[in-house]
Amino acid sequence: MGDVTSASATPSTPARPRRNRRAEILEAAARLFAARGFHGVPIEEICGAVGVSGPALYRHFSGKEALLAEMLLDVSSRLRESAVAVVTSSPGPEQSLDALLDVQITFAIEQPALITVHDRELGNVPEPHRRQIRRLQRLYVEEWVTVLAELHPTCPAARLRAAMHAVFGLLNSTPHSAGELAGGDMRPLLRAMARAAIGAAVNAR
Repeated sequence: MGDVTSASATPSTPARPRRNRRAEILEAAARLFAARGFHGVPIEEICGAVGVSGPALYRHFSGKEALLAEMLLDVSSRLRESAVAVVTSSPGPEQSLDALLDVQITFAIEQPALITVHDRELGNVPEPHRRQIRRLQRLYVEEWVTVLAELHPTCPAARLRAAMHAVFGLLNSTPHSAGELAGGDMRPLLRAMARAAIGAAVNAR
């Protein structure tokens, strides 16, 4: 997460990526919070996991609450931006739905720790950041609802919205199934189940 810059190099020495310390801190904190909870992880342990001192961490974040807020704001923003990008670039609603499924399934497979942290720790995010996260999530859901409304114009928007929340619950179950299947097997399974769930929702009477 975040930009990777290059260190200076002589003409004979290839440029080498410089580690993005801020991103490393966020990733380490996500793993630790998912494993033991926000309140169970002291700031010193996050520093130790990344190999930085307390003052170095505080140059990036004012404290653990600010770190948690940025972690969840970042992932909510990236998901929404990805959804907008794929919908905008897709030739039609069917392709948009395929692309949206790719976005969410990739996130679910690659970031189970962030799913766990969001589910358990959102209440520890200070206001107004919590409101920002919720707003980004609503906008993300609406990207899906807009696409589904094009595919199923007779289905009420409220039903489509409820269906998508249920589908997200299904896809975001990956923290509970980690290690059961390799990613290459999990991806088509999640896609098939999500498609079946959407179909069942829009056709239910």
